[in-house]
Amino acid sequence: MSIRPVNKIIEATPTMEGAGVRLRRAFGFSEKNEQDPFLLFDDFRGDTPSDYLAGFPWHPHRGIETITYVLAGDVSHADSLGNEGKLGAGDVQWMTAGSGIMHQEMPHGDALGRMHGFQLWANLPAAQKMTDPRYQDVKSKDIAEVTDDDGTKVRVIIGEFWGKKGPVDGIAANPRYLDVFVPPGKKKHLKVDTRSNAFAYVFEGEGNFRDASAPTGVLTERHEEDDNPVRSMTGNRSLVTFGGGDEVVVQAGEQGIRFLLVSGRPIEEPVAWYGPIVMNTRDELQTALSELRSNTFIRNR
Repeated sequence: MSIRPVNKIIEATPTMEGAGVRLRRAFGFSEKNEQDPFLLFDDFRGDTPSDYLAGFPWHPHRGIETITYVLAGDVSHADSLGNEGKLGAGDVQWMTAGSGIMHQEMPHGDALGRMHGFQLWANLPAAQKMTDPRYQDVKSKDIAEVTDDDGTKVRVIIGEFWGKKGPVDGIAANPRYLDVFVPPGKKKHLKVDTRSNAFAYVFEGEGNFRDASAPTGVLTERHEEDDNPVRSMTGNRSLVTFGGGDEVVVQAGEQGIRFLLVSGRPIEEPVAWYGPIVMNTRDELQTALSELRSNTFIRNR
């Protein structure tokens, strides 16, 4: 077994998207595509409705898949193909934009005005970028959850883990998407496919993601009784990226730690961005924009 070293620990950056939704972006809109096959990760949450009610009105997508996971409040969605619905707390939607879709997502708070969710974008390989759009809407009750002897809890949204299989399937990058809680003071080893890139996103509590050596730029602290450096706690809204290996190790702090552990096999193809349209070349982007202007963007009506 080999523990994945920590490459970087990054605090998600405040930004604004849609019609004025305040959120935190852990990564996105980079030509380097360091998280291949993943393109973007946003954490949208707030206790004040003015932070999120403007929502994400009608906008296009092509060439990618979007994964929306709601923890509090709900998100109403509709698209140009006539689909509509609502995601509640604990629900997941995996949307394959494929050849093109116009859609909107409008968040609403719970009874206390709280809204919290995540959106992850996954790339599609060139051979699948113009596939037919489709949705996989999954209710919270249908997501497998497993609890280990030490109290560690894992919701298996996508992929397989500890004998459970997530309800979302048929995804190009063969990803795994887990919602993990490790109780206070517990240390946990979590298996990861050696062929996959992986990241953790902490959204509750804090903990240490240990590796053989401290990564560049990560703060360390030294205990008087121990000559070995120990990394400072990684807390809320922090992205942790890893090097190669077959497991991730986390030591939970006094309040425990809850994080998303996401992994997927890299596609290793060129990436050409124009906001929510992601193709392989600039010529393909120009074609998409031309089709938007001529109202021929949507292939399946």
